[in-house]
Amino acid sequence: MFGSSGQVFVYNKTKETFLAFRVNIADSVAGRLIGLLGRRSLKPDSGVWIVPANAIHTIGMMFSFDVVMIDKNFNVVSVKELVKPFRIILPKLRAESVIELPAHTIFRSRTEVGDELVIERYEARRFPNRMAEELSNRSSAAAASVS
Repeated sequence: MFGSSGQVFVYNKTKETFLAFRVNIADSVAGRLIGLLGRRSLKPDSGVWIVPANAIHTIGMMFSFDVVMIDKNFNVVSVKELVKPFRIILPKLRAESVIELPAHTIFRSRTEVGDELVIERYEARRFPNRMAEELSNRSSAAAASVS
């Protein structure tokens, strides 16, 4: 889908709230198996998007976190708040992927079943060469007028 490198942001289009800004994509076999294992916590604006997945386990985890399951159209089909370590979240038939987020993210973003999410990669956009030259010329002219 998005490749195994990079990050995406997750936005709740229905509620107009962000869930996370730096979500790692786990779309390889190893990435999906590992998920959050070995971590002691999640940063407030981070998470892991496990693609594909319709169930998870928290065996070996060291902290509680929130889980959002989405279908192929990025509609929320299940939410689980404060999933504790050593639990199993059973498969949801309509779920295509799972987003693991810091505790209380679901509450803060008001995300619920039926909401539509937007998941996109964000990258710095480059100016076309002509625009970059024009900006450079303007800043040079401004510096010359100050001197």
